[in-house]
Amino acid sequence: EEERKKKKKERRKRRRRRRRRRKKKKKKKEKKKKEEKKKKKKKKEEKKKWKKKKKKKKKKKKKKKKKQKKKKQKKENKKKKRKEEREE
Repeated sequence: EEERKKKKKERRKRRRRRRRRRKKKKKKKEKKKKEEKKKKKKKKEEKKKWKKKKKKKKKKKKKKKKKQKKKKQKKENKKKKRKEEREE
């Protein structure tokens, strides 16, 4: 009788321990997964940010080019006008 009770208790203890261990492992895994997800999200956001910055830069460059072209044209037109005036 005593022996049986002891064994039962021991078994229960073992089971509990196992369960606890499993639970801990599961929790750890969950935590890791969450961290991984967070990291991924951060990376994505960073990428997006850089893409946006790049786009902005490109736009600025385009604008600058356009402006320069306009300036050049204006200069050319002025030159032409002067030439025509001189010829008259």
